[in-house]
Amino acid sequence: MRGFIFYRGKSPIDEAPIVGIAVLRSKNVKTGDMVQTYILRSDMHPIDAIKSSDDVSICGGCVHRGSATQKRTCYVDVGKSVSAIYKAFKRGSYPDMSRDLSHAANQLKGRKVRLGAYGDPAMIPHDVWYALLANAISWTGYSHQWRQPFAQAHRELCMASADSIEDRDVARAMGWRTFRVIPLNQAPALKHEIACPASPEGGNRRQCITCQACDGALRPESVSIAIVAHGKSAAHV
Repeated sequence: MRGFIFYRGKSPIDEAPIVGIAVLRSKNVKTGDMVQTYILRSDMHPIDAIKSSDDVSICGGCVHRGSATQKRTCYVDVGKSVSAIYKAFKRGSYPDMSRDLSHAANQLKGRKVRLGAYGDPAMIPHDVWYALLANAISWTGYSHQWRQPFAQAHRELCMASADSIEDRDVARAMGWRTFRVIPLNQAPALKHEIACPASPEGGNRRQCITCQACDGALRPESVSIAIVAHGKSAAHV
């Protein structure tokens, strides 16, 4: 089994149909072989969703989505892995475990999980995540929805994705730990932050699978994380 469906429901943004898919194996160099979870529109190809701006259903108001006046700066290569996962979903390649989360959780026993390899984890109810992660060792997650009321229950699951120092300060005041993206050639990590250990500025010391620092505010005293913009659109951040 390559993966499975763990959620079917409606986006809290616009009530569009969305699906959560867990992919059990990964060759991602930065994260290592973590279980990767994807949140997708279930009714349209992800490329079409981006072109029509219907990706708002799974990404909310994330600034990296791009717009008619702003270049897309999301680091995810939607045309490759995400498209392949959507096509496999449409072929019926993933068994549907969304009505039996205890069974789904058993598939992740002893594994480490990445929440939202594509799509924002806050689009899926927090109780679904907790049920899915019941037998997992640990997880990482990031949300741009940290200002939204529906996302507040996700603070102990996800880092607040911060795109400025002001974002970082506001999110921290709201009880979130933060993961801040630093534009190229700007100041490095600030007080209460460390450079991502999986990044060049952090020394490429560890993969996410061995670091696991980005696990939300379960340990509110822990430092926040910062990383210099990366990916093919980094220069436009």
